[in-house]
Amino acid sequence: MKAIFIAYNQAYNQEIVELLEKMGQRGYTVWQEVGGRGSVDGEPHLGSHAWPTQNHVLMTVLEDALAAKVMDALRRTDEENKALGLRAYLLPVEDAI
Repeated sequence: MKAIFIAYNQAYNQEIVELLEKMGQRGYTVWQEVGGRGSVDGEPHLGSHAWPTQNHVLMTVLEDALAAKVMDALRRTDEENKALGLRAYLLPVEDAI
């Protein structure tokens, strides 16, 4: 099993959830109104007067084969709109309840 940790501009929220649902992934957890700044480029998303945009974070745990497909779909989503900001990290899941 794998976990995908996704940090993204709040404008992507519905698109990310729909992407997962379309691929057959039902379960996930979302953290809303998360601040951050990319390590390479882009504007900060801090929810402040100067930087009003915020991020959401979503984590989902899925089977290995589906995880690879979701990561590919997330890459395509990011490439289509680089300015919004999206980061995804694929992590091993050693155990789950």
